Amino acid sequence: MKSNANTKEKFIETAYKLFQVKGYNATGLNEILKESGAPKGSLYYHFPNGKEELALESIELAGEKIATNLRKMLDMFQNPIDGIIFNINNMAEIIDHNKKMEDMSISLIALEIYDSSETLRTACEKKFESIERIYVEKLIDYGINENKAKDIATAISALTEGAIMLSLTRRNGEALRKVGDQIGKLIDG
Repeated sequence: MKSNANTKEKFIETAYKLFQVKGYNATGLNEILKESGAPKGSLYYHFPNGKEELALESIELAGEKIATNLRKMLDMFQNPIDGIIFNINNMAEIIDHNKKMEDMSISLIALEIYDSSETLRTACEKKFESIERIYVEKLIDYGINENKAKDIATAISALTEGAIMLSLTRRNGEALRKVGDQIGKLIDG
């Protein structure tokens, strides 16, 4: 039974990594099979609804990893501004050093599927909301009222996701650093 669980996890992890790097549409099931090293028959055993079901699990995994990393970064600081800036600068460093962007964003898959799969679009929406909720909680603890905290969290999320895209395109983390430079002004006014 453990082998079946390991095979399923291997599929999810492989799909997650490929979707992060290549995107949903550019990643085929044969590539996932090859990269995972798992037997072909086991793919449809674990994911009878195919690629979309596998992508759903992959989005769940990505969201969990992103949320875990974000909480870890923010928990290192008493002041959420410092934690948010540290997290953003950490992403900039990853891009500067041309490391894989795993555990940073689900934007690539979200952009690809928003009008082609309501199931996957909804899954991405929920993950973005859960990430924003982490910011909201930290901002409320900092003394910001809930409505303002929600607005700021959405702005941080939008700015960060956009800056990730610009940084990846430009192959440097400068856009992320510029967003980080504005976080204090955004939160404290």
